[in-house]
Amino acid sequence: MTYCVAVKLNAGLVFLSDSRTNAGLDQISTFRKMIVYEKPGERFMCLLSAGNLSISQSIREILQVEQVQDHESGDPITIWNARSMFDATRVLGAAVRHVYERDGESLQRAGVDFNVSMIFGGQIKGEGMRLFQVYSAGNFIEATAETPFFQVGESKYGKPVLDRVITPATPLDEAAKCVLVSMDSTLKSNLSVGLPLDLAVYEVDQLQSDKITCIDENNPYFRMVHNTWGQKLREVFDSIEHPTWDGSHTEVPLICDSARNQPLKKISNSKEKLI
Repeated sequence: MTYCVAVKLNAGLVFLSDSRTNAGLDQISTFRKMIVYEKPGERFMCLLSAGNLSISQSIREILQVEQVQDHESGDPITIWNARSMFDATRVLGAAVRHVYERDGESLQRAGVDFNVSMIFGGQIKGEGMRLFQVYSAGNFIEATAETPFFQVGESKYGKPVLDRVITPATPLDEAAKCVLVSMDSTLKSNLSVGLPLDLAVYEVDQLQSDKITCIDENNPYFRMVHNTWGQKLREVFDSIEHPTWDGSHTEVPLICDSARNQPLKKISNSKEKLI
């Protein structure tokens, strides 16, 4: 399992991925899930992948040379000459289907699902930034102002903080901090996600990025985030009043009359009916 997250903001894009791959309790390995495609001044694209490692590696390899026919010009479209991120994502979808057509049947015979999920985003000169989530069938959806982030892999533990913090207006550094907190929450709750992490931050209209780093267990900033987040969560939890059951004075009673709902009915013998 893995965890990858990407955020689209007015100020830019943030990508984060872990690197743990496991094929059983005693077969845990490190493989990077992020790859950056960049021609400075022309295009910046970042791909995150989750799912079956052999499938995602094949897709990444084929993506380098995959082509989609352009019915307007007649020339084939690749990720290197696509005029829009939409067209570049069409090429990625074609690469997914290419691998499925090649390996899907043999994987099925071996009892292996064709399981892959990808996030692909960036900016090509002449248009704005775009962010897509690509599914196993090669189809995809695009991030919007209402849904400015995508997650693939083990997403549930890191989603609450993203829901509460991320909006299109979120500053870039604040979003980078937020995705690291999201990752830390996932690392805390799921052993199938692990360090090191890859983080890439892209500023709008730059068409290149030097804000790319690898984060391991010795990274001082991530250690600070881990320790501070855990400490502050405990402090906030401790500041919330306990529920009262004995009629003690409180401004926030737990037991109170409700015109609509009554307390749960107790069943005291086998002859009583639930309804």
